[in-house]
Amino acid sequence: MESGPAIFTGMVFALFGGGLLVWTAVRVRQRQPVAHGVSPVASATVATLVAVVALAGGAWCLTRL
Repeated sequence: MESGPAIFTGMVFALFGGGLLVWTAVRVRQRQPVAHGVSPVASATVATLVAVVALAGGAWCLTRL
């Protein structure tokens, strides 16, 4: 009964982290800003870190089944 929420939460984190990582990589590769009004290096770094943390959270949730 408790594995349902863990699967849902893990998948949400994994999809969000993966999507954010792909989106950030595409924006950096096209030399477009990741966030307007912020240093390009800082915004790409923060977005990448958030994506990695979300992927790690998703992996952690899915390993707790």
